[in-house]
Amino acid sequence: MTSLLSRRTLLSTAVVAGTAGAMAFPRGVGHADVPPSPRDPLGSHMPSRIVVPFAAGGTADILARVVADILSARMGTPFTVENRAEAGGAFSSEIVARAAPDGRTLLMGTLCTAVTNQYLQKYLPYDSTESFAPVALVGEMANVLVVNRNFPARTLQEFVDHCKRVGAYKVAYTSGGPGSAGHLAMEYLQSRAEVRLAHAAPGPQGAPQSGSRARLLQELLAGRVTVAMDSLPTYLNQIGSGQLRALCVTSANRCFVAPEIPTVAEQGFGAFDATQWWYVAVPAGTRRDYVAALSEAIVSGLGQRSAVARIRGVGVQERPGTSEDLFLHIAAENMKWKNVIASAGLVPQ
Repeated sequence: MTSLLSRRTLLSTAVVAGTAGAMAFPRGVGHADVPPSPRDPLGSHMPSRIVVPFAAGGTADILARVVADILSARMGTPFTVENRAEAGGAFSSEIVARAAPDGRTLLMGTLCTAVTNQYLQKYLPYDSTESFAPVALVGEMANVLVVNRNFPARTLQEFVDHCKRVGAYKVAYTSGGPGSAGHLAMEYLQSRAEVRLAHAAPGPQGAPQSGSRARLLQELLAGRVTVAMDSLPTYLNQIGSGQLRALCVTSANRCFVAPEIPTVAEQGFGAFDATQWWYVAVPAGTRRDYVAALSEAIVSGLGQRSAVARIRGVGVQERPGTSEDLFLHIAAENMKWKNVIASAGLVPQ
């Protein structure tokens, strides 16, 4: 059996060399080097599971159920969803990393589990680049920069000018919490715009920025905090009613749920892409033919009208991508977020 080539080396090479677009999926990365099986790789009809590091009913759970339905129909074996509500996804990732590499235990992962946890958590019970084999990209969701309707800015440039005028850390913002996609997107934007804000939402009795999104929304509407960077669907109703003002989305392109909101790049701040995204992975060492079968089924299924409708129903932009696509996406995201986190001075907790 051919020894596995270091994925960290490949991640660096793919990005630094600038050959990501033409790079074939590296032989042996995350998979045992075994000839493809001529039969259904999951042909025994044993049940399989998709582990989700969030509670039932959330975005990751809904996406996992879409994928489970696709795989159950296309692979001829039942796939179920196993929810593990937790912060950050480290425990769920460990479950999958330690599972048998037989194609029957999958992870519905996020930006955090694939990339940022390794830079923000002191102890991580898995290796982000060595413990998993990438299977498929599923979708992405933009963050949105919103302000209270009384905030003195109607564009991103006006927002940046105001923050510079009042001084560093004089404007406070809220997000989904430390290390969340919204928090990191705002750190990225601050670096790009050369401004500094305080990551805090001083609610009643000086409550910190962490908490439920319903609570954060109440703080914004009441004016106790005036700025937020968080997932776009959370604030759509309030943006539509004029209670909150959206200044930009953090995706590379405008979002289908709110096409009237401009991107960061459109407003003169250069290419910018900072989204939450979801993917499917399996334990490292899973056979190549297993991974290929799973990847093909998911990508094909995500292109079906019924799957697209379910995914867009929770504000997610479908982004079906093969195992190769996911591998290269993680490589690019790793380079980006490692630099953003270091520049922001964020340290592992």
